[in-house]
Amino acid sequence: MIFKSLAKSNANWVSLAIQYHHMSGVKERIDELRRRKAQSEAGGGQKRIAAQHSKGKLTARERIEQLLDVDSFMEVDSLVEHRCRDFDMDKNVIPGDGVICGHGTINGKVVYCFAQDFTVYGGSLGEMHGLKICKILDMALKTGAPVIGLNDSGGARIQEGVASLGSYAEIFFRNVRASGVIPQISVIMGPCAGGAVYSPAITDFVIMVDKTSHMFITGPEVIKTVTNEEVSFEELGGAGTHASKSGVTHFTAENDDDALEIVRELIQLLPSNNLEKPPTKLTNDSLSRSCDKLDDLVPENASQPYDMITVIEEVVDDGAFLEVQADFAPNIIVGYSRMGGHTIGIVANQPKILAGCLDIDASVKAARFVRFCDAFNIPILTLVDVPGFLPGANQEWGGIIRHGAKLLYAYAEATVPKITVITRKAYGGAYDVMSSKHIRGDYNIAWPSAQLAVMGADGAVQIIHRRRINSAGNPEQERERLVDDYNETFANPYQAAALGYLDDVIQPRDSRKVLIKALGALLDKEETRPERKHGNIPL
Repeated sequence: MIFKSLAKSNANWVSLAIQYHHMSGVKERIDELRRRKAQSEAGGGQKRIAAQHSKGKLTARERIEQLLDVDSFMEVDSLVEHRCRDFDMDKNVIPGDGVICGHGTINGKVVYCFAQDFTVYGGSLGEMHGLKICKILDMALKTGAPVIGLNDSGGARIQEGVASLGSYAEIFFRNVRASGVIPQISVIMGPCAGGAVYSPAITDFVIMVDKTSHMFITGPEVIKTVTNEEVSFEELGGAGTHASKSGVTHFTAENDDDALEIVRELIQLLPSNNLEKPPTKLTNDSLSRSCDKLDDLVPENASQPYDMITVIEEVVDDGAFLEVQADFAPNIIVGYSRMGGHTIGIVANQPKILAGCLDIDASVKAARFVRFCDAFNIPILTLVDVPGFLPGANQEWGGIIRHGAKLLYAYAEATVPKITVITRKAYGGAYDVMSSKHIRGDYNIAWPSAQLAVMGADGAVQIIHRRRINSAGNPEQERERLVDDYNETFANPYQAAALGYLDDVIQPRDSRKVLIKALGALLDKEETRPERKHGNIPL
């Protein structure tokens, strides 16, 4: 009995020892997990985080926290490490590899996102860093959710050579594959140079932060070496430059917080993918509200400008309008709003700038906007006051024919509901291009001030009646009489209405209620086109 008791006691001690050892092993493993997670969350360390803050920039994690709903972010690949063993990179391994990836929600809507961490290897993109972004793009495409990239990177990781270039190309390929399927938004919140610029350029929207973000293919030093030009970072690739000169960026933000708020606003307006309709939002703005201000907006003098933004703010819900590329080609206005709670895209000539003429930049700007709206089922409202395409040798040599055809192509290609209002001038080929009935505008109306003609009265009379004017006893008096006659015939919308090119002529104050009724009738529109791989837009 004594021996049995001792044996049982020893067995208990062994069992306790094994349990203790097991518990000790589990604790060590949990501690190891916590250590690795903490290292990943710490990024490049407090010193580099402080440096980021000193430049007025948030860290990658702070940006994600600010962008997404509280406690909605789920990170993936937080423990991924680079595989580079050259240039002592094996002695400098930080879990996460310089980019934070995952998904969360914005006002309850699921989005995927990544944020490059400038505190880790300067946010440079290596093989694994790039593949993490690829995984996010793949997951977003599979689930039909928007994807948001927060870019803050020194470019390709030189130590990894062609492997980093390969990951860039993998990202580009996915950007193209997702184009027109899910909305893609790029926020430039620091440097973005070399090959890194092409991913944002492919995406649907680029947002840059003023004074802290830069985009360029080659930096000022390289440019000085090759071309002997001296240019600053800000002049070459700052937000102001890309907003007004190149048109690369769609929105300019004052700071990181402002940039992230723009993203949140966009997400609320857009559908999650190309199979959904845009979200609706209840409004207290009366659907039959009279827009009294519009009756006296268009000047009697056809050469006098007015602000088309006033028209937009009068007809949309609560006067709220999110303008896109406001500083680029301002002779045309594009942006998003709501009418009767439904998201709409708006394209409008701006008589205040170049009399609302279409030039190269305006054509390209509007064409891309129209194609985005069409890809994501967003109805298009077009407000027309256009005297034609901008004349000039530089415009012709720059390819106004080719670029103007892009806008024509975009409108003709679009199958979403298309509503057009001619407020004043609609001359020449520009009349056709601006969503006319002939390229399948669904509901085309005009104000009594509308003028639909091949060209303005002065130019037309000079061509048609040159001999009569020159042979008249008083040429100037005869010219004025002929101009008045031409205006009486063409400076009104009624000939076009008689031919069925306009569906109605309305009093300007009735614009909001008429447009909302038209939109409501068109929301379920379906239109098929010939089956094909894709068209060949005149790039």
